[in-house]
Amino acid sequence: MRYLSIAGFIGLWLVCALINERVQFIIPALFPSPIDIAVAGYELRSYLVTDVAVSLFRSLLGFLIAAVAGVLLGCLCASFRTFGAIIDPILDLIRPIPPLAFLPIFIIWFGLGELSKILMIAFSSFFIIYVNTYQGVRYTDPILVRAAQSMGASRPQIFHTITLPAALPEIITGLRLGMGMSFFVLVAAELIAADSGMGFRIQEARWQFRVDRMFYGAALIGIVGFILFAALRQIEARLLRWKPQIEQSRM
Repeated sequence: MRYLSIAGFIGLWLVCALINERVQFIIPALFPSPIDIAVAGYELRSYLVTDVAVSLFRSLLGFLIAAVAGVLLGCLCASFRTFGAIIDPILDLIRPIPPLAFLPIFIIWFGLGELSKILMIAFSSFFIIYVNTYQGVRYTDPILVRAAQSMGASRPQIFHTITLPAALPEIITGLRLGMGMSFFVLVAAELIAADSGMGFRIQEARWQFRVDRMFYGAALIGIVGFILFAALRQIEARLLRWKPQIEQSRM
């Protein structure tokens, strides 16, 4: 059903584009059909592997930095109240600021190279991962914790056997949202300061006033993101094999 809906959407788009070519509600060059976008992709086929590889490198490396920092700091702040009382207010102060507001600062600090883009992606994804990790660890069922304490479990044992598994759904949700944010910021960074990548290809098409190539770049980002999210869902299904059993037992 998921893939049929995508096929239906593409078919509807094709019909609307064909109707527009006859009626011309919009200039046809500004509303390309899926066929036009496929042709534009064929024209840019020599850049496909390089653009995807470069963008994936930036996005995944930034996401990995954010994931490690967000999960680690979220666990520490939720587990140790003194540590959380120091760090959490600082993060609460920075978190409401739109990440893209820091992009010019990152470019000034780290230049136009890869470092500014990777750190910008990491910075933007970090807060989503941190908040979800903090919530998952902080609000672990206290009954389970007290039961483990009554049986003589140490604090590290409680964290590894109870707190972390209980917080895992929240952590994975944060990782999924963080990956989405990494792609969002990646495109913005490549639109402003890059000479390669999927976002840069959209910017290049804008300079050439090639709307079909803009749509191709956007579609390419969507396809790559769809594949990555599908892979992350498979990892989630493996790590949370117990979750459907719990939900089924409650029905």
